[in-house]
Amino acid sequence: AAVPHLGALAKCLSDDDSDVRAAACTALGKHGEAAEQYLDAVAACLKDEEEKVQIAAVVALQKHGKAGEAEVIVVAQYLKHKHWPTRQAACQAMGDLGQAAAPHLRAVAES
Repeated sequence: AAVPHLGALAKCLSDDDSDVRAAACTALGKHGEAAEQYLDAVAACLKDEEEKVQIAAVVALQKHGKAGEAEVIVVAQYLKHKHWPTRQAACQAMGDLGQAAAPHLRAVAES
């Protein structure tokens, strides 16, 4: 079924505010099949300049079964980031990624 606000959420993926972009990724990740048409736009957020947006994009893609090894590596690179909030977000995202994150768990243990 169509969800009327998804188009507006997708537009938020290009907002100037990184918190808005990350929230849009997260929200689109929660809408299942209704959001499928916006997954390419979510995937484009993997190249965002802000780590939190990249992490949110990976988790959203994973919820749709679209996160593979390349996307997990995007999150894994932040496990040793200099800022603890980024490390924390990466660890939480790795947990959300489940089995796909297993090969990277050593980095989590060493962080």
